[in-house]
Amino acid sequence: MSQIIDFFLHLNHHLNQAADQMGPWLYVLLFAIIFAETGLVVTPFLPGDSLLFAVGALAASPGSPIDLVLVGIVLWVAAVVGDAVNYSIGLKIGPRIFSKDKSRLFKREHLDRTQRFYEKYGGKTIILARFVPIVRTFAPFVAGIGKMQYGRFALFNVVGGFAWVVIFLVAGYAIGNSEMVQKNFLWVEIGIVVLSVLPIVVEVLKARAQARRGAQAIRTR
Repeated sequence: MSQIIDFFLHLNHHLNQAADQMGPWLYVLLFAIIFAETGLVVTPFLPGDSLLFAVGALAASPGSPIDLVLVGIVLWVAAVVGDAVNYSIGLKIGPRIFSKDKSRLFKREHLDRTQRFYEKYGGKTIILARFVPIVRTFAPFVAGIGKMQYGRFALFNVVGGFAWVVIFLVAGYAIGNSEMVQKNFLWVEIGIVVLSVLPIVVEVLKARAQARRGAQAIRTR
């Protein structure tokens, strides 16, 4: 466990070591990590954003075995396939989870509500969820449970995956090798996570403010 934590805390150094030891096989490892984070509900803790940024920085290093365009394509495919698998898992186990024989927690109306939500906001949800840790792991799973129309899901999956991979790779490639970033890479990772989670915090605060205003309006009637 301590080794996993150390890997996350010193991601750039471990990635550089892996590149030296694995060479082209590093593409396979990176594909597996991005696929697991987006495709398996049990691995939302994997550092997708930070990893993409670090890979971009590695690709900019002199003599790097990583080609920016090639790794971008590989990781884009991993992100798209991961979400597609996650959607399929949600689609297949959803009916069993929400069957009447299950716990009261999994009521049929919850499934219907999820389906209506994704039909109305599905595109925005699938694309924006790419940039929010943990949420990007569960969004395609819930979309599958809600039986979001697959054609729409696939389109937003491809677009969202492309935007996510390109933005973080290019950012890492552009500034990841600066002395300031390298010396403070842990804080850069923390900053990426904070910025990624910030939209959710803002939306939660807005929802609570609206709820309070609604409650006050009811009391004043």
